[in-house]
Amino acid sequence: QVQLGESGGGLVQAGGSLRLSCAASGRTFSRYPMAWFRQAPGKEREFVAAISWSGSAYYTDSVKGRFTISRDNAKDTVYLQMNSLKPEDTAVYYCAAARVPLSVQAMGVMTNSHYWGQGTQVTVSS
Repeated sequence: QVQLGESGGGLVQAGGSLRLSCAASGRTFSRYPMAWFRQAPGKEREFVAAISWSGSAYYTDSVKGRFTISRDNAKDTVYLQMNSLKPEDTAVYYCAAARVPLSVQAMGVMTNSHYWGQGTQVTVSS
């Protein structure tokens, strides 16, 4: 059974930083892309960032220059370093892993076949 477990969320002041982690178990994703999404209250889930198995990253415009996605294939773990956080970054952050080979751009679009974690809350106070 595949499981994705997120950690690292919390409450932080605007301008602060958090590092999210997502560990996969049940199968290896070392040759598949992984990604982060988020869902704010009353809004639809949105794509944040994706990373290929080789480390190529792709970001939504609103987080470019502030967030960095990375991965450790040996640990089947993906990370999201979030700097210069803003109140509008407040959301539940979800980890996703592809079931099939996809480009990092497609990770944000072809979401129906992803594995999903349970999410971790990130709250940024002003």
